[in-house]
Amino acid sequence: MNAETVAAKRPMTGEERRVIFASSLGTVFEWYDFFLYGALATIISRQFFAGVNETAGFIFALLAFAAGFAVRPFGALLFGRFGDMIGRKYTFLVTISVMGLSTFLVGLIPNYASIGLAAPVILIILRLLQGLALGGEYGGAAVYVAEHAPPGKRGAYTSWIQMTATGGLFLSLLVILACRRMMPEQAFDDWGWRIPFLVSAALLGVSIWIRMKLHESPVFRKMKEEGRESKAPVTESFGNWRNLQIVLLALFGMMAGQAVTWYTGQFYALFFLTRVLNVGMADANLMIAIGLLIGTPFYLVFGALSDRWGRKPIIMAGCLVAAFAYQPLFKGLTYYANPALQQAQEHSPVVVTADPAECSFQFNPVGTAAFTSSCDIAKSALVKRGIPYVNEVSVANTVAWIRVGDNPPLQSYTGDSAVTPELVAAFEGDLDHALARAGYPTKADSAAINRPMVVLLLALLVIIGAMIYGPVAAALVELFPTRIRYTSLSLPYHIANGWFGGFLPTIAFAVVAATGNIYDGLWYPIGVAIVTFIIGVLFLPETKNRDITL
Repeated sequence: MNAETVAAKRPMTGEERRVIFASSLGTVFEWYDFFLYGALATIISRQFFAGVNETAGFIFALLAFAAGFAVRPFGALLFGRFGDMIGRKYTFLVTISVMGLSTFLVGLIPNYASIGLAAPVILIILRLLQGLALGGEYGGAAVYVAEHAPPGKRGAYTSWIQMTATGGLFLSLLVILACRRMMPEQAFDDWGWRIPFLVSAALLGVSIWIRMKLHESPVFRKMKEEGRESKAPVTESFGNWRNLQIVLLALFGMMAGQAVTWYTGQFYALFFLTRVLNVGMADANLMIAIGLLIGTPFYLVFGALSDRWGRKPIIMAGCLVAAFAYQPLFKGLTYYANPALQQAQEHSPVVVTADPAECSFQFNPVGTAAFTSSCDIAKSALVKRGIPYVNEVSVANTVAWIRVGDNPPLQSYTGDSAVTPELVAAFEGDLDHALARAGYPTKADSAAINRPMVVLLLALLVIIGAMIYGPVAAALVELFPTRIRYTSLSLPYHIANGWFGGFLPTIAFAVVAATGNIYDGLWYPIGVAIVTFIIGVLFLPETKNRDITL
């Protein structure tokens, strides 16, 4: 029996347990904050972006959410360099401190009504600090655990980090649900939403305390003793074409697909339930929590299987399953979570008839466009209510109309200076009456929700994400040499999760608003998953048997 087989069969040591626990806490923290902000985006938009209309405020809240992800690759470069030069332990001790303090301070920011424009500015600054710290956190955790793991168990050991990502989401849901149960809805919207952010101080304290007790990675210590450390890890990682090719392959042949499938299955699913299907937040959070509880162990399952079958086949299979399963799974969510919406859509479709020349793509990150054409106003009114619609071309230079089933067409209006509050109120009221007559629900009927089926579909979405996310930490570590590992793997991970994944809610929201089809936002993750599958199958090497001490 060779040394690798012996190492793979021995039980986990106490030191290895502490390494996994300490490293996983940072991932819990990362996704706890991520899901807090995402789940509370509607409240945050009212608290910090009250100076614009409701739809624009929600988009700005999503963009502030995405801002933290946009800077993650820069944090990967900054902290990856420190991790390869100074050490794994001390670098991610700094990242957890910055990340945790920023999360805590979000709960203390005065709102827009108190300090005006300063409120969203401070929020965005804290989101940027979180993003920079997150850029160094995951790479440090993945490298630290993998370099402590015995050969033959890297997939199983690093999958604990991946699993605790879902643990962070689950914890955030429990804290949100507990806070909502302890106080009236209005109190939670006014000030109670701050409690989950403030509670993170306890998680920060435990994380720092446990990480202070750890030792440096044995692989890094050995490299330092042999004098093989890099003097310029950023240059070596990205200035050397051979290594840059591996970075690009990791990004497009593995991580991009991982990012969009994971975000779709866990964050966009909640967005879809609450914003599109109008399921109550308490119902949606509870069903998501149960789905997470069922699906979470599969991170460990697929991580361990990757030690036997290889990383590549499991990751590629996950991308392929996602590409084919998303449309039917999300249509199933509509059928079981809000059957009245589906029935109304089938029997009384909503049609927007407008001149295409006056219809805008209503996505405006800098807030300079007003979207006052009759087409934009008609579509905004429907999107705000979560109503799907189809587009129909009208004669040029004509005012847009909305037709709801067999109801008489409702004429929109142009939002110029001549518009009166009475006209706006009349249009909104007529639209609500037409939708009600056609059977469109203002919210999902809690009694009509088939909870077991919704939970099953949500669990399947989690499991699809686990197929890809479970083995990727081990695969990333094994792709790169020790001297530049922290820097090299951090960048593709955070470009994928920060840009491909972090912007998914905003992109999907804008696509649905433009087309009117509530499922069209899914073509973004489906397309990325297909591209990843093709590139990965053709070019991604299998790495499970590589020596990572080199």
